Amino acid sequence: MAVSRIADLSKLVITSQIGTDSQGQPILKSKTYNGVKAAALDQDVYDVAQSLGSLQKNPVYRVERIDREEIIQA
Repeated sequence: MAVSRIADLSKLVITSQIGTDSQGQPILKSKTYNGVKAAALDQDVYDVAQSLGSLQKNPVYRVERIDREEIIQA
């Protein structure tokens, strides 16, 4: 039986480095933005993340995109 995927919403997660611990490891804090359109291009999502990151006092450590898809019977 064939199945297919239908793109749903995506999330943007921006992780910032807010400091370092006593052993020099980064201390990280993440902020999640819901409602990113599944059709949005990765470059556009990254550019938005960098723009939002520039408004923060802490540097952006990592940018993640989490896509949610529904699997249905075709």
